Amino acid sequence: MSSVNTPVSTAGDRAPDEGGRLSRLAEFARGQFRSNEIWFTALAAILGAIAGALTVGLQLAAHSIQALLYGLSLSDRLSTQPHLSWTQLLALPAGGVALALFTLVVRARRRALVDAVEANALHGGQMSMKDSLIVSGQTLISNGFGASVGLEAAYAQMGSGFASFAGRWLAVRRSDLRTLVGAGAGAGIAAAFGTPLAGAFYAFEIVMGAYTPSTIAPVAAACVAAVLTARSLGETPYLIASGGSGPIDLSHYLLYVALAALCAGLGIFLMRFISDVEALTKRLKLPPWAKPAIGGALLMPIAFLTPQALSSGHSALYLDISGGAPTLFVITVILAKCAASIVSLSFGFRGGLFFASLFVGSLFGQLYADALFFVTGHVVVVTPHAALVGMAGLAVAVIGGPLTMAMLVLETTQNLSLTGVVLVGSLVASTLVRVLFGYSFSTWRLHLRGETIRSARDVGWVKTLTAGRMMRRETRATPASLTIAEFRRRFPLGSTSRVVLVDDQDRYAGIVVTPTAYADSVDTAAPVSDLAVLGDTALRPEMDIARVMEAFDTASADELAVVGEGDKVLGLLSESFVRKRYAEEIEKNQRDLFGERQGG
Repeated sequence: MSSVNTPVSTAGDRAPDEGGRLSRLAEFARGQFRSNEIWFTALAAILGAIAGALTVGLQLAAHSIQALLYGLSLSDRLSTQPHLSWTQLLALPAGGVALALFTLVVRARRRALVDAVEANALHGGQMSMKDSLIVSGQTLISNGFGASVGLEAAYAQMGSGFASFAGRWLAVRRSDLRTLVGAGAGAGIAAAFGTPLAGAFYAFEIVMGAYTPSTIAPVAAACVAAVLTARSLGETPYLIASGGSGPIDLSHYLLYVALAALCAGLGIFLMRFISDVEALTKRLKLPPWAKPAIGGALLMPIAFLTPQALSSGHSALYLDISGGAPTLFVITVILAKCAASIVSLSFGFRGGLFFASLFVGSLFGQLYADALFFVTGHVVVVTPHAALVGMAGLAVAVIGGPLTMAMLVLETTQNLSLTGVVLVGSLVASTLVRVLFGYSFSTWRLHLRGETIRSARDVGWVKTLTAGRMMRRETRATPASLTIAEFRRRFPLGSTSRVVLVDDQDRYAGIVVTPTAYADSVDTAAPVSDLAVLGDTALRPEMDIARVMEAFDTASADELAVVGEGDKVLGLLSESFVRKRYAEEIEKNQRDLFGERQGG
């Protein structure tokens, strides 16, 4: 019997032992990812490859949906169709219905779903994988049915969402989690365009908000891995331009700067107009299920005028960017694409303006070149060059990231002189939008929701350091009706520097600086409330550290009370402690900025 039972017993003992080894291995890996930059870079590369594969999957899925709905072959593209019938265009309102049903089935929360920019700015890189799947599904349906939105939002969302999920499972630091989120988003963009540098700078400028020594290697590794993965899967990257011909005349830089300035104005107009139309649709109180369907119906006449207004417009951009299109046609497509994007986003379709801004900007550049030719009677700027400068200028105005767009042009055209003028134009557009408007499209939408962020720079720690978390609990309730003599008996000189008073209903009634009660000139029979100061100034527990410091500056006080509902006293907070905590967090973020890792 013992010989029969022995193998069973051994197997039973081995299983827990193997489980223990796996657990120890997982803990070892977590420790390496937290303390070893090489391991962390390898992790970013793996996540980048996964982001590249997810991007390819989304591309294939969207094109398959369009081919099925519009009767296209797999080699055809929706935006380059010469004409679409009204029957085919019924797919647009049908897409609105499908989107509403999908949102109902997944029960998308009423609160806004968190994207990579918001996650890195406010939440330390923490994203919900469920939210990411919902956003990507909504974007896929919107783009697949032909709405004028890009898939780039889904690429970035899936890449960053999976990276955040993996980073949280591996228990990486807050700063490292933000890096992984940026790397995942940049990898998705890099895979779509086949441009690792543009993807990396997208991560730095738009998703992370900073270039830091510690993030260069992991982000670059993720973007290169994503591009290689997409190519190995046989996916053709988006075509922007076949190449740039000839150098740029330095005397034309001012002309291109003027074009970039006009693109900045157009970008501000588009962002404001979209928000105004969106606000109008909310005031109309349309049923949530009907809103995208109505939007789809409104898209039908626009798409009937020119199918180039539909979907992202990748193929249409490549078709048009070489120039030669009639001026009237260019104007028509610009107006149609802008109108289609405004309707799509305002009526609930999910997606972004990334590629729409590239497309409209390239057409705007061509229109600019045509206008100069009309005024002067001869070619002043080369149309393809003006198209690329306009493309980058409007994209920077709407999306942000001047170096991102410069790298996109460099990697797609291999023309260094053209990249130089694109960079100058991008910087001009970026500066004008920052000064005159202050937001990119993503941060503008966050601003409309009540957030104050202007970039993906990490300000989440500011939000978490609240007065309620930093305060010293106040357990003694001192009635304001006490006489000064009784106050002296309860609080001998030197026992405490300040005392918080409450009225007969336990509401905050001010602060008494203890030494003032011991002045020779005071009437000891008078109520101590006569000595109270700051009776109308107090902190709320939800106030973040920035607002707390502002309150101290306004009140010129060393300590302030923290009061809750009904003005009930919760605690005390000193300015010196607040300043110390702020300095500690700044120093910690500075260490993270320069990659000063600590073990464990």
